[in-house]
Amino acid sequence: MKLSPVKIGGYTTENNLFLAPLAGYTNYPFRKLCKQSGAGLCFTEMVSAKGLKYGSENTKELLYTDEKEGLVAAQIFGREPDTMRFACEHEALAPFPIVDINMGCPVPKIYKNGEGSALLLEPDLAEKIVKECVKSEKTVTVKMRIGLDENHLVSAEFAKKMAGAGAALITVHGRTRDKIYAGEVNYKEIEKIKRAVDIPVVANGGVFGVEEGEKLMQETGADGIMIARAALFDPQIFCDFTGNPRRNLYDFFAEQADETLVLYGEKFATVFMRKMAAFYVKGMRGAAAYKERLFAAKSVEEAKAIAKEIWQD
Repeated sequence: MKLSPVKIGGYTTENNLFLAPLAGYTNYPFRKLCKQSGAGLCFTEMVSAKGLKYGSENTKELLYTDEKEGLVAAQIFGREPDTMRFACEHEALAPFPIVDINMGCPVPKIYKNGEGSALLLEPDLAEKIVKECVKSEKTVTVKMRIGLDENHLVSAEFAKKMAGAGAALITVHGRTRDKIYAGEVNYKEIEKIKRAVDIPVVANGGVFGVEEGEKLMQETGADGIMIARAALFDPQIFCDFTGNPRRNLYDFFAEQADETLVLYGEKFATVFMRKMAAFYVKGMRGAAAYKERLFAAKSVEEAKAIAKEIWQD
């Protein structure tokens, strides 16, 4: 696919290849390595606006960044316009010039609270949320789905409302809420959104390699693509699009582990890197045995030692 910058409000990305916000995974060390591999813009994990309002320390930890990371976007979720604006103006979001509003999460506990993809049912409320967040003077973007199910597609009309309310970019997951993360991506509905608005549209869903990425761009006319689950299994997937050289997987893993340890401590880093290693070994011969050993690791160093056997020997 053709790589090109994307203008989002007053900001311009390095290219049109984005890393999706992935709950539980897109922390600072992971984003940093994806950026090195060629991601043009990375998003934080989904952060609760209420969590920020009521002083959740865990919520603040999700937003760690530094000046070395460069342009990065924070994603928040909620349904109360004033609380969402409060989150945008919170000091924890000060390093993030771009704030993305989640209107696509299909997870039941989010949906049942009227948040995430539930907002697709309430376009007027969604419009108020965007308008209120724009008052914070952040550059506001929206991540949405095409509808709740095939009988309730909202694509173009919902997107027009978000753009009219002041959204500077829309990312569209080309599946309905009931599909969760499975099933075919509906290219036509993404194309409808692209035709309906005059702001950049980024397409999301079903990209596990360059071929799928190119097809998603060609079929939808989108301005860029967003990679989600594929990055968990292979964070260096961005290299395949950009031509950046791939690194030895052990070196990659060790750098991620060391930085995660420094930022979040031994307990978190050990559990987190065991999960990451399980993604990285998927499809390898002997993957089940490797995963069993990795999940038994009691420290980051032990996990690194096992990883070294797998990828460096």
